[in-house]
Amino acid sequence: MVVAACVVVAAGAVAGVLSAFDGSRATDEAVPAEVSASPRLAPLPAVPSPSAPTVTESASASASPSPSARPTRSPSRPRTETKREHTATVPGRLYRHPDSQVLEWVRAHSGDPRHAVIASRIAQQPAAVWFADYSPQTVTARVAAVTSGGTALGRVPVVVPYAIPGRDCGGHSQGGAPDLNAYDAWIDRFAQGLGSGEVIVVLEPDSVAQTECLSAAARADRFASLARAGRVLKAANPRARVYFDAGHSGWNAPARQAAWLRQAGAASPESSDGIFSNVSNFHATADEVAYDRRVLDALGGPASLGAVIDTSRNGNGAPADGEWCDPAGRKLGRAPTLSTGESRIDAYLWVKLPGESDGCKGRPGTFTASYAYALASSDSASS
Repeated sequence: MVVAACVVVAAGAVAGVLSAFDGSRATDEAVPAEVSASPRLAPLPAVPSPSAPTVTESASASASPSPSARPTRSPSRPRTETKREHTATVPGRLYRHPDSQVLEWVRAHSGDPRHAVIASRIAQQPAAVWFADYSPQTVTARVAAVTSGGTALGRVPVVVPYAIPGRDCGGHSQGGAPDLNAYDAWIDRFAQGLGSGEVIVVLEPDSVAQTECLSAAARADRFASLARAGRVLKAANPRARVYFDAGHSGWNAPARQAAWLRQAGAASPESSDGIFSNVSNFHATADEVAYDRRVLDALGGPASLGAVIDTSRNGNGAPADGEWCDPAGRKLGRAPTLSTGESRIDAYLWVKLPGESDGCKGRPGTFTASYAYALASSDSASS
């Protein structure tokens, strides 16, 4: 999938130095941090869409995938917004975990001409922390390290469990638990690390939108496991907010996506606080807002259900040619925030860390400074 965000400022004095570093992998890539790097998801359909006005916000800093290629689908026209109350999202500010690939690079390359731009426009923003490797023995402690860090600072961490069996339909980000029984046990251990503070859980990107590769029986089993995961996570920490996979505005029609989400437990407050969209994709924020509201309307459930949108790389919207692998000409999107000013939209998040490659500008999942600099050094961005 592709992600979108909107926090770009002029590069100024460092403009024009990018090409001098493109061929130097030894200094261009950061050593992976202990938490899982954002994985690369398989390609998703990309639909160009108009950008909304730029919104610049200050936010504390913190630590992304996509499904297999499908025919491009134009996003549906937004309907008149349904008037219903929606409870406020998590209070406070987002947490920047101190262990990430971009921070590793910033600490190791203080003399690099790109340092100031990457440090100020990417490294200082809060981003999600992914748990993409199946490691049941250590996952509780690793999750707890992130959530306790957020609690200590009074800020809200974003964590991404990404270990569902058969993830990415066996594509670029294949892997995960060996079977659903193992996954259920892994989720139990993951939940034990959530602590008691505010935390946002982006539950299994692509796990709902990308299920056409599964048989009807396998799909039903996956959805039952996801519904269970939501219940386990929220029971372990009642202050956790759990969001389910809604794909993005250029993929499944809202009614179809909502039907699958309902089967996965996303309409039940015991499992879910709503949906997420645009993870590791590039669709414009305005398109995602309209799409998410339509999915929520079709989903039903309590009025408290909302949506979070990945805005890390969507400042220019999706490429017209449908390119999904580190496409050129993209920009950072809106700053991560818990105050969107949009009804039913709980947060703009950076789920995919800008600069972590999809596999074309660097090794998949690794931070590549040339890519990060290109995203961050644009003179303007809007989504």
